[in-house]
Amino acid sequence: MLDKLLKICERELDLLDMAINVKKFCCLRIGPRNNFSCSPISMSKGTVLPWVSEIRYLGIYIKQSTNFRCSIDHAKRSFYRSANAIFGKIERIGSENITPQLINTKCIPILLYGLEACPLLISDLSSLDFVVNRLFMKLFKTSNIDVVKCCQDHFGFELSSVTWLKRVKKFEDEFHVCTNLLCKIT
Repeated sequence: MLDKLLKICERELDLLDMAINVKKFCCLRIGPRNNFSCSPISMSKGTVLPWVSEIRYLGIYIKQSTNFRCSIDHAKRSFYRSANAIFGKIERIGSENITPQLINTKCIPILLYGLEACPLLISDLSSLDFVVNRLFMKLFKTSNIDVVKCCQDHFGFELSSVTWLKRVKKFEDEFHVCTNLLCKIT
């Protein structure tokens, strides 16, 4: 069935003088039978599409699972990379006031990019909070979580889980007032 649908899409794209980039095209299975192997799906020119356990779509990593799930591992790596770049530039000369503000404006958006559209588990939110707490431990050279929370309060720094919840609320509010016909189908 999926094979037939792909062939129809290929024909329509061909009529528009467009083509599917097979280097960026793959298959991912989500649902109760996600662990079962699937029949290979081939394009009209004979290219067989690979079945993968994780895909990247518009900067979000979606993983094979029973339910729709996003992977936050890439977001955490990107967050650490950007935070370390900031530390590398200003660690010794930046004040304690500037660095948290830079982290909040430059790194947190990288960490939470697109995640308001993804259902996250409590463990995912805890993992995002852990990343931020570890960064504050590094910034203020402490391993005491109470000191970290005090510093976060002092600088008005929200944990990622709190920011994510606000972004989800905003996303849902904007989705419900959207006049696009596709948004009204759900």
